[in-house]
Amino acid sequence: MLSFNSYAQERHTISGYVSDEDGEMLIGVNVYVPNTTYGGVSNTYGFYSLTIPEGSYTLIYSFVGFEAREIPVRLDKNIKQNVTLKPVSSEIQEVQITAERKDKNIQEIGMGNVTLQAKTIKKIPNLMGETDIIKSIQLLPGVQTSVEGSSGFYVRGGNADQNLVLLDGATVYNPSHLFGFFSVFNGDAIKNVELYKGGIPAEYGGRLSSVLDVRMKEGNTHKIHGNAGIGLISSRLTVEGPLYKDKVSFLISARRTYADLMLPFATDTIAKDSKFFFYDLNAKVNFTINENNRIFVSGYFGRDVNRFADFFQMNFGNATGTIRWNHAYSGRIFSNLTLIYSDFDYEIGVPQGTMGFKWLSHIVDRGLKNDYTFYINSNNTLDFGLHLIYHTIRPGVNEQIGEESYINSIAYPDVHGIESAIFISNEQKIGPWVSVQYGLRYSLFQNVGPATIYGYDSNYEVNDTLLYGKGNVFNTFGNAEPRLGIRVLLGDKSSIKAGYNRMAQYLHLASNSTATFPLDMWFMSSPNVKPQLADQVALGYFRNFYDNTFETSIEVFYKKLTNSIDFKDHAQLIPNTYLEGELRIGTTRSYGVEFMVRKESGKLNGWISYAYIHTRRHIPEINRGDEFPPPYDKPNNVSVVIQYEISKRFDAAVNWVYSSANPVTVPAKGYYYGNIWIPNYSKRGGVRIPETAYHRLDFSFNWNFRISRLESNLNLSVYNVYNRHNAFAVYFRDKNLGWDQENNAAEGSDIEVVKLYLFPIIPTLTFNVKF
Repeated sequence: MLSFNSYAQERHTISGYVSDEDGEMLIGVNVYVPNTTYGGVSNTYGFYSLTIPEGSYTLIYSFVGFEAREIPVRLDKNIKQNVTLKPVSSEIQEVQITAERKDKNIQEIGMGNVTLQAKTIKKIPNLMGETDIIKSIQLLPGVQTSVEGSSGFYVRGGNADQNLVLLDGATVYNPSHLFGFFSVFNGDAIKNVELYKGGIPAEYGGRLSSVLDVRMKEGNTHKIHGNAGIGLISSRLTVEGPLYKDKVSFLISARRTYADLMLPFATDTIAKDSKFFFYDLNAKVNFTINENNRIFVSGYFGRDVNRFADFFQMNFGNATGTIRWNHAYSGRIFSNLTLIYSDFDYEIGVPQGTMGFKWLSHIVDRGLKNDYTFYINSNNTLDFGLHLIYHTIRPGVNEQIGEESYINSIAYPDVHGIESAIFISNEQKIGPWVSVQYGLRYSLFQNVGPATIYGYDSNYEVNDTLLYGKGNVFNTFGNAEPRLGIRVLLGDKSSIKAGYNRMAQYLHLASNSTATFPLDMWFMSSPNVKPQLADQVALGYFRNFYDNTFETSIEVFYKKLTNSIDFKDHAQLIPNTYLEGELRIGTTRSYGVEFMVRKESGKLNGWISYAYIHTRRHIPEINRGDEFPPPYDKPNNVSVVIQYEISKRFDAAVNWVYSSANPVTVPAKGYYYGNIWIPNYSKRGGVRIPETAYHRLDFSFNWNFRISRLESNLNLSVYNVYNRHNAFAVYFRDKNLGWDQENNAAEGSDIEVVKLYLFPIIPTLTFNVKF
């Protein structure tokens, strides 16, 4: 209850951290005084702060899946109050939590943002029973995949390289294993996943379309425990606990596939000499120095090893490291100082023989971020800070392997760039119904020597060469990136939101494939390549029903991309010293509408979504200057995700997805050169083949039980229940067996579409245990 003199001028601050019973900090906990406008949410590190007039209050702390706590306080001075929330069963949750909590989707200003907790992701059926964060976000409206099984994703008409993927603040350049079929994120080590499609906060930048912010667990601060799992293709082990109770905690989580362990027993010599596996290792240590200072050290190390006997090999992997210092100043200012390291590398080659070679490439980031949040008062929260990243890209080093090889060794020089930014943003309440968030990010990108820069004429032929020495800053781009969001409440259960954001991108991906592969090459903006820019406006209506049990939303958006990058027909990407001469620049526009109905509480939960997205690209030198759809454009997308808790021992889940066929460039006709049929293609992306429309049904069932004192779980997952043959790729061939030699043309040419598919119905059993 509220009891205070509303005219009192003196204000005090109550602040602290909100955690669960294991000491894991909770993100997005609602902290508020009922029947007032005083309230806020815990940040990424579980920290909250409220500055309100002196008086006696009852504060409510509520979070989906946990018991809400009511704590009376007498606020006559600044107070630090840490709070622990207890999890509840689904029966209590539906009655107690939803009735008391302020509904985040109605109250928050941001739109196009979705948060998924690890427990939700783990229940979603996935390929071969592997918990997969990327596959899970592909089920959200506005997020599309390219081909069957790929971990690449496309957001609101943007390309795959236009998504910023972060793990504890460090960039993950290739978030996939096994050529894109699995993501690098081990679900046992992940606490929270947040996707920003629109209304992207000013603290984020460097990509045009979205931000996927993945946060690792901190580790149990009270007791040591862990969990393990054995599946069809991999096994996992996670251990966490205190090194010093309530002060220092750790987490170690490892995953490895083991198909390669069976290959030595194969009778085939080639199989016996081959290796195919991947592994992950997540590690984190957290130090609570005192109530105002905390230090986090986290790292990720993952690698894919693929060797086909002595014929071919390809290895690639990610490594990230983060050191973060959290500091709270007087309860009202919260700061983060973060040192970041990220490295992605790959190698391909032939181990021996006349073709023996090894091609090496990598991209390394070393960065610093210094962010601040100033809780000015109950109506204003100010965020500001600066970011600095030093990029190093090694396009490629080719090494000759063996004296028999005729492949020449060659090394392309490293490329360097500095990306920096400052930002400021304020979230302001204007009366009880209106809130706004306005901010500005200014980003700067500088090319740094040593470097060799080629000049190109109007025909993209090299006409000049410029050399720059080490440390010489020879090119600079700067961009102002304003952000604006407005939310208007229409009563207790609905709101209207609008937003605008501009984004700039200085790193780009060279790829000629609709799927994302590790061999795609990153390159920087330069005197020949301007940064890509995106302007997006969006409008949304949000409405909740049945005591906030069901969340519904409809969002419309329009996005325009300038300096869009594409490649000329038959471009050579790797290796190519003159890659910039293969580029063609233009614009892209995308618009669409997204619908979503979501239920998070109770025994039955999940969501149903539909999105219509229309994307067109205009490059004057491509497709005769006509607009064309990019290869990932799939206008209609439907996702159904349903999870049901049958009892404490049994639960089940099902998801169904549908998307339109990809556009393809088909041979309009063909001719023969000797005995080889040469196709002559139509307009780029001019045809959609109905048979390649994508749809799939997945199912999972969990049996929870105990073995002695150990909590155990047996998971049955069935991927592609009705055995749909979804296309991984399509190609074209002439069914005609003869040709007209005189006219060098096919006799009655009949072009046939051939669809390649990868996955039939795949049932999987996975055993999990907690200890």
